[in-house]
Amino acid sequence: MWDGAHIDEDALAVNGFKEEEIKDKTKKSEGDLVAEFLKWAKEDHMIAGHNPSFDRDFLRHAAMRAHLNWPFAHRTIDSHSVCWTHMTLQKIKPPMKNQRSALDLDAVLVYCGLPEEPNPHNALVGAQMEAEGFSRLLDNKKLLEEFEKYEIPWV
Repeated sequence: MWDGAHIDEDALAVNGFKEEEIKDKTKKSEGDLVAEFLKWAKEDHMIAGHNPSFDRDFLRHAAMRAHLNWPFAHRTIDSHSVCWTHMTLQKIKPPMKNQRSALDLDAVLVYCGLPEEPNPHNALVGAQMEAEGFSRLLDNKKLLEEFEKYEIPWV
């Protein structure tokens, strides 16, 4: 956690953390974590996810605070749009609520034959589930061993 960071109680509830856990000085620093992420993603400078602009922005700001070069472009790939397109190409009407799309991450995952994301939200688990969903939507293929038992509904 960086000095001066705002602690949002709602965010803690979503992620299942306690304030003392996020202030634990024995854990890796934000700068170390974002440096590891940038090293891992060195060959693919595209961020994809269900709300990827949120992820891109907080990661970019973390990189800036750590004085690290940010190699990613502004554009991202959003699973909502990919799933919406997949559904409409299959002549399936995407779910709507209050005249808006109801394709939240859980709806995308279920459409892809996967279980809903467990609560509380864990970023690594969410990223793995989203990667699996993208693989199914874009390649009609299973990606990760932990999701092998879940069939792809349209294949």
